[in-house]
Amino acid sequence: MPADELTLLHLLQTADIDLEGRMPWSSNATFLANLSVDGERVGQAVYKPMRGERPLWDFEPGLHRREVAAYRLSAALGLDIVPPTVLRDGPFGEGSLQWFVDADHRQHYFTLYETRPDLHEALSVFAFFDLLANNTDRKSGHVLLDGDDHLWGIDHGLCFAADFKLRTVIWEFAGEEIGAEIIGAVEPLAQRIPAEVADMLNDSEIDAMYERIEWVLENRVFPSPGSRY
Repeated sequence: MPADELTLLHLLQTADIDLEGRMPWSSNATFLANLSVDGERVGQAVYKPMRGERPLWDFEPGLHRREVAAYRLSAALGLDIVPPTVLRDGPFGEGSLQWFVDADHRQHYFTLYETRPDLHEALSVFAFFDLLANNTDRKSGHVLLDGDDHLWGIDHGLCFAADFKLRTVIWEFAGEEIGAEIIGAVEPLAQRIPAEVADMLNDSEIDAMYERIEWVLENRVFPSPGSRY
């Protein structure tokens, strides 16, 4: 990414938004946007307006807020795996606006796991994050590698459900211990989930997240898949 996180957040909140076009293969309306300041392009972002969401029986309207919550949770834990994301009023109303990651799209979770053992520890962080956020939609292509060899996770609209429904392609770490550094980052959340995360969720989702945090701290291992996972 071309600038520090605070700068990117500021640009996402304040820059002019010009839609380049709709992103292909997305279930909900998802747009690539050019960001500009005083007429000069400063970057690109992915815009997901609430108006473009398909109704779901198991998630309340407002998947864009979960995109923001995922970024804020990653930031609160110091994981740095979700690109900067803000809540923003855009061309089609309120939505999430996430900094666009310029990635090598020939790479995804499976290719990275098979060919980059040096990234296994970083990939295990995604397994932990998905457990804590209750990610129901971790596809292999949702793990991106940028030009600086940094891994990013995208598409977190289907996270934080009150019912435990972890659905992910990342099971290679099942049964392994969760690293002490990650456990140390989680422990403060057992007392209080950061307000900036909780503000994006409802009460039952917050209660369920406390339960998942408690499970992590009690078991300290990555779960093994069941038939529903």
